Amino acid sequence: GFTGTPIELEDKSTPAVFGSYIDVYDIKQAVDDGATVPISYESRLVKIKLDDRTTKALDDEINEIADATEEQIERAKKRTTTIDSVVGHPDRVKDIAKDIVMHFEARQNVFEGKAMIVGMTRKICVMLYNAIIELRPEWDSKDLSKGGIKIVMTSSSDDPESFQPHHTTKQQRKELAIRMKDTTDELKLVIVRDMWLTGFDAPSLHTMYIDKKMQGHNLMQAIARVNRVYKDKPGGLIVDYIGIGQDLRNAMATYLQSGGEGSPIVDIKEAIAGMQEKHEVVEQMFNGFDYRRYFNSDTAQKLQVLLAAQNFILANDNLKERFLKEVTLLSRLYAMSIPSPHAETIKDEVAFFQAVKARINKFSGSGGKSDFEVETAIKQIIDSALSSEGVIDVFEAAGIKAPSVSILSDEFLLEVKNMQEKNVAFELLKKLLNDEVRIRKTKNIVQGKKFSEMLEAVVKRYHNNQIDSAQVFAELTKIAKEMRLEDHKAVDLGRTPEEYAFYSVLNENESTRFLNDDKMKELIHTIVDIIRKNATVDWNRRDDVRAKLRLTVRKILMRYGYPPDLARMEADKVLAQSESLAGVFSSPSI
Repeated sequence: GFTGTPIELEDKSTPAVFGSYIDVYDIKQAVDDGATVPISYESRLVKIKLDDRTTKALDDEINEIADATEEQIERAKKRTTTIDSVVGHPDRVKDIAKDIVMHFEARQNVFEGKAMIVGMTRKICVMLYNAIIELRPEWDSKDLSKGGIKIVMTSSSDDPESFQPHHTTKQQRKELAIRMKDTTDELKLVIVRDMWLTGFDAPSLHTMYIDKKMQGHNLMQAIARVNRVYKDKPGGLIVDYIGIGQDLRNAMATYLQSGGEGSPIVDIKEAIAGMQEKHEVVEQMFNGFDYRRYFNSDTAQKLQVLLAAQNFILANDNLKERFLKEVTLLSRLYAMSIPSPHAETIKDEVAFFQAVKARINKFSGSGGKSDFEVETAIKQIIDSALSSEGVIDVFEAAGIKAPSVSILSDEFLLEVKNMQEKNVAFELLKKLLNDEVRIRKTKNIVQGKKFSEMLEAVVKRYHNNQIDSAQVFAELTKIAKEMRLEDHKAVDLGRTPEEYAFYSVLNENESTRFLNDDKMKELIHTIVDIIRKNATVDWNRRDDVRAKLRLTVRKILMRYGYPPDLARMEADKVLAQSESLAGVFSSPSI
């Protein structure tokens, strides 16, 4: 399969020993399953002008060493004179080094990760290293545990002096592998000839710069280094400086003949075309809203345009879902297209769309972590209206200050009601009440269930156009006020939040309301004391403790006049409430 070692059409040994393949876990399935990410291909050939004789000599040498290891080349004393003089021409190497630095830094601006450079010979690898650190001296370090770039290759006692700084032992290469896999380590670039092209997994590796002819199985294994899943990595990228396009096509033909589906490689031109198409789709969603005025506004006005854009998209629930989906697709294609001029042209607009999406996500609760979009176009733009996206809170997303009073207070509810952007105001209040319900569910299951059902009913009626925006605010405000009343009721009854939670459980049904207030208070105290005494660490996960507690509670309820069937039913509810407060009761401080 293509998650690790690609299958080979001419692999005679495996089918001969084990029979034909029973099943092929192919690229399409691997990507669909989320086991790998797609790979794109970008040709950035550095052209070489040669006469026919030199061309033949170069081809012969390349073919001779194409599938040979470094050790085999050294042992056979194979000549690489033409390769070193042509492919390794100082001017060509400098051009490639300059392009790699520019290209890699542009991609790092989109999403942080690591890259691998594959050189034709060890001499060319060393030349590339020297050319790169000449451009970025701060990446260089003689210390193995420091520096942003290293060479990983074999060494020999016959090596020239220029190779000596890059000689490493097996143990040292293991240490470099650990550094390369560590996403927080400053080591971002490695140059190799054939080491690490098989069996080396660093999920954050997002780009491979290839300046070495490879083919078939070896080529497929090499490109698989960049297809590992990592955070929101949209895909891996193969950058071709030597001309492996036909070799890739041949390797893919072999793969497809062996039963696989889905192309391992997407030409970057396809990603760019897809990006442009999705950009147009998102653009059309703003038909009737002039979002471009954003780019000529000051910071205060920009924030107003962002808010108005949110309000425009939120006017229609179907439009909102389509917008979120299409902006995500646009963002991924944009990230795969960097650093093409086409991507650069629409960078600001993509960032604007991402900012609107990130803010809308705050209301749905899906924007808790740093969104993938925050790591792409927005990251490249120094814009005070967008720069806070990584830490934006729900109030900022709605264009108002975080309240100094409770979100359930009349003062705050009035401020939300008076917002001009009614769709944003609705989403804000819905989000805040949802959060409040979620908190209450962990403390008081009866309250949580009651308010959850009330909120769902109001939102459903609003989406079905059974009530208008004025009515929905009245209904949501009513829910907020009822929440406040419940909080006051606990205080008025002189009960702690935990005691009030059990009171709510035992007072939920008419059939259980036969005890006077004093008896009910006494019963709840008894239940809370019993639970505290039995609530050892992880008690709620131990069936024996839970069974014992259920029986004890049932006996207590029967002692207070509950009929056996009712006592059994109420004991189950009391246990459920106890489990929601498990952390409180098993705490040593209680």
